[in-house]
Amino acid sequence: MATPLTDQEKRKQISIRGIVGVENVAELKKGFNRHLHFTLVKDRNVATPRDYYFALAHTVRDHLVGRWIRTQQFYYEADPKRVYYLSLEFYMGRALQNTMINLGLQNACDEAVYQLGLDMEDLEEMEEDAGLGNGGLGRLAACFLDSMATLGLAAYGYGIRYEYGIFNQKIKDGWQVEEADDWLRYGNPWEKARPEFMLPVHFYGRVEEEEGKEPKWVDTQVVLAMPYDTPIPGYMNNTVNTMRLWSARAPNDFNLRDFNVGDYIQAVLDRNLAENISRVLYPNDNFFEGKELRLKQEYFVVAATLQDVIRRFKTSKRNCSGPLSFDSFPEKVAIQLNDTHPAMAIPELMRIFVDIEKLDWDTAWNITKKTFAYTNHTVLPEALERWPVELMEKLLPRHLQIIYKINQTHLDHIASLFPDDMDRIRRMSLIEEAGGKRVNMAHLCIVGSHKVNGVAEIHSDIIKRDVFRDFSELEPEKFQNKTNGITPRRWLLLCNPGLADLIAEAIGEEYVKDLTQLQKLNDLVDDDAFIRDVAKVKQDNKLKFAQYLEKVYNVDVNPASMFDVHVKRIHEYKRQLLNCLHVITMYNRIKMSPTKPFVPRTVIIGGKAAPGYHMAKMIIKLITTVADVVNNDPVIGHKLKVIYLENYRVSLAEKVIPATDLSEQISTAGTEASGTGNMKFMLNGALTIGTMDGANVEMAEEAGEENLFIFGMRVEDVAEMDKEGYDALQYYESLPELKQAINQIKSGYFSPKQPEMFSDIINMLFHHDRFKVFADYESYVKCQEKVSALYKDQREWTRVVIKNIAASGKFSSDRTITDYATEIWGVEPTDLKIPPPSEPREALEETARALRKI
Repeated sequence: MATPLTDQEKRKQISIRGIVGVENVAELKKGFNRHLHFTLVKDRNVATPRDYYFALAHTVRDHLVGRWIRTQQFYYEADPKRVYYLSLEFYMGRALQNTMINLGLQNACDEAVYQLGLDMEDLEEMEEDAGLGNGGLGRLAACFLDSMATLGLAAYGYGIRYEYGIFNQKIKDGWQVEEADDWLRYGNPWEKARPEFMLPVHFYGRVEEEEGKEPKWVDTQVVLAMPYDTPIPGYMNNTVNTMRLWSARAPNDFNLRDFNVGDYIQAVLDRNLAENISRVLYPNDNFFEGKELRLKQEYFVVAATLQDVIRRFKTSKRNCSGPLSFDSFPEKVAIQLNDTHPAMAIPELMRIFVDIEKLDWDTAWNITKKTFAYTNHTVLPEALERWPVELMEKLLPRHLQIIYKINQTHLDHIASLFPDDMDRIRRMSLIEEAGGKRVNMAHLCIVGSHKVNGVAEIHSDIIKRDVFRDFSELEPEKFQNKTNGITPRRWLLLCNPGLADLIAEAIGEEYVKDLTQLQKLNDLVDDDAFIRDVAKVKQDNKLKFAQYLEKVYNVDVNPASMFDVHVKRIHEYKRQLLNCLHVITMYNRIKMSPTKPFVPRTVIIGGKAAPGYHMAKMIIKLITTVADVVNNDPVIGHKLKVIYLENYRVSLAEKVIPATDLSEQISTAGTEASGTGNMKFMLNGALTIGTMDGANVEMAEEAGEENLFIFGMRVEDVAEMDKEGYDALQYYESLPELKQAINQIKSGYFSPKQPEMFSDIINMLFHHDRFKVFADYESYVKCQEKVSALYKDQREWTRVVIKNIAASGKFSSDRTITDYATEIWGVEPTDLKIPPPSEPREALEETARALRKI
């Protein structure tokens, strides 16, 4: 049970978590009891911990509702340009604590819950993660929503309400086993269904073409899109934006018209076929699987969203009062495509403009291009979406026609500039002919957007120089960089209150909305008291995480050891294998000289493998197998422990990141577009060991390369090696410790009952390792020795930690979104505070006038 705060502690607790007023606390308790009684229909004798969580969630949600309605009224009055963020993934995690923080209610709720005789942490642990994403791309979308609301942008997130999110991972006998994530089983208190805005989405059918008439898409199958709205509160500014997720519903006459009249029962059962569209998230990260259901999902979200966007445009204050013209559409609407997954929005908007709104092609195309912008998230060839023409023709015949016409106009333009360059025309086409006709969705996005961006400087350079070189030569002004960021609300205030309070005491609270102010911490880098306090916060976080590991996984870890953490999706390019080889090398060194001093480490590796990705699953098995040997060897003792963190997800990241000493960011240079975990660790006082890849490059720029542990090949070295050919055997033969580790895996040292178990991994490492693990092994191991040497000097280590925290301001998603807003969307962030629901409507209209002036 939490102990109550003393008056002195309450005074010391800065207002970043809100004021504790007596009336406030009394009102929250009243709301809690009311919801327990009227919403959950329980009394305290029979209520379960889950009931208490729901009662609190509904109470906190009550405080959102007035502001949510107010925000939408405000947008109607001010009629600003709207921003639509389209994404197939929103990896939101839990909402309760984030909502309390952004509304300034956390301290009051803590006190109310304490007075009710309950434990806040126990209640928070009842909430299911909203796991509607795979990894970086989906979590980025979630951070962006938080920043857009905090910056007062009239922004909407649009996606799919998957009934089953990313699978729950169980580790059984060292192997990954997937379980369905039935996250809606107990209901979701944060969403509001909006059946009154249900919209039809069409599939299949054919195109009817008559002489002199526009083509008509007919005989389609209809699926209904039911919207569910989730509030997105900005930080302490009374703005509450909306994330609208679509759920698929069969129309009531589904399969009952036409032929099926006889079999009524079967027709009703077949409604599932339509509703399967929003059933489950595809669990692939950085991999394209060209399945019909996935294309249906992509078109479903796009078709429903664009109808909504156009309805909102038509019913805006301005358009209600005068004649409707779509000329102003790009001045009022910006649509951001989060990767190519929502690329069908481009032909769909063209279809609406040309077929339904009867605009001429050139006008429609001009408006479409000005409306869309595209974010590229990966350069891995296997991740690029290329849809078979045959499939698209079956599912979306009219859209294929539109894509062909877009392509024809595009290629005519290229041919006029490069009349004899057939190779360039082939390379730049939206349709790939080699090995079956396919639509290249990245090319469609580039041609159909006015801006294209990468997500870190090095990634944006690679895109321009390499992947989309032909396009950037043609329109260099179209290509930009927008380095990713993370929200400091969730990734500091929420997950690391000890550090957040310490920083607020040192430099004030303004940093929460302007993270660049963390630079002020540079003044304290030699302050002994501050160094001590920072080290103490880290130690407390490590103790707490160690207790969690003991409780949940029954493992005993040494909290004084270095917590060396590698958490992210399991993928060959992220090189968990390189980490594993280092673990084996440390193990061998301790075995060889058991009495030699060794800086103790707890190596924590976690992350999910796509269910169909054999190599990634083998990598998990190898790590768990090595862990079994290391953790049970008496010679090793407390010097080295290896833990596989099961079911890594947002709520687990919030626990492990604040407790981390060393952050592993070790992808092959040129493969990780940005990374965002790297930023979360930096902000939370971990040091980074990493390659010059993704945002690591900019982290080193901001903090000074000497304050990160940088190792391995650079992009140029990798390119050079690709040219000359990578010879794994040469490294194996010349590096005795590498040879020993590989021989142990190969001979079954770690898997004596099945010596051949890891032959696929060994075969890959020697014969087709695209990510050159052996080439960076020596540099990595030497760099890890530097890490251990610095860790021995805790004062110096903590000084470097402070320098890193002070340099992490650039990596706030507030900065990223400000750059998108001003350089792509043509909107200005504002710190205008929307008048709260308690103030009269006139105050709202006055603020709206003020925004219009800006």
